[in-house]
Amino acid sequence: MPIAAIARRLAVSRAAVRDWIGQDIDQLVQRRAFVHDRPLGEPCTDCAVRAAVAHSAYAYVLGLYLGDGCLALAPKGVYRLRISCCDAYPDLMTECRSAVATVMPTSKVGSVANIGCTEIHSYSKHWICLFPQHGKGRKHERPIALVDWQRAIVVKHPRSFIRGLIHSDGCRVINRVHVLGRSYAYPRYFFSNESGDIRLLFGWACDLVGVEWRHNRRNSISVARRTSVALLDEFVGPKS
Repeated sequence: MPIAAIARRLAVSRAAVRDWIGQDIDQLVQRRAFVHDRPLGEPCTDCAVRAAVAHSAYAYVLGLYLGDGCLALAPKGVYRLRISCCDAYPDLMTECRSAVATVMPTSKVGSVANIGCTEIHSYSKHWICLFPQHGKGRKHERPIALVDWQRAIVVKHPRSFIRGLIHSDGCRVINRVHVLGRSYAYPRYFFSNESGDIRLLFGWACDLVGVEWRHNRRNSISVARRTSVALLDEFVGPKS
């Protein structure tokens, strides 16, 4: 069967199917057995990497991870951080690479080109220490909450966190309306995510910086007030 057909049948991404096809089947089965024999998401005790992490860059990468990122288990207990970046925004891709390298300076940052997007990735045993939200299943199908040390970092750097979330699952658009024969255009931000927990984290971070927001759809948050849009423009702005 074609890769796309396999992905549809299994309800997984085509990138995951390509990874599986390219791996040795015995090693893949052993890794899957290893995953199910121990709890997922257990960081090392008193992680030195976590203690020394660059806070602003981490807050940004955390936002990217919650939106378009995941961890994949590689051989020997090494984790692969995978963040998908749209090819339409090369500056965003460059910023993602730089932030990942800053957060994990001992690991190289690589990339894999896919149709319409590029996966930015980095290998380390300590990614699991930095992202305790990792677990089985899709993020919107399980609870997502920040632990105390993550919340402390976001409180210090809410702008970086919001920027990462919008760069992954948000956008800035020009809203056009017609009233009584007159046309109006004004900028507006949207953040869309199927996880209610992640949407609430976005709203919480907006509250920290004084940005007014509201749910405009079941899975979407809108920022439309002029002062709030201007505030987001100071550190987010249009994607490029």
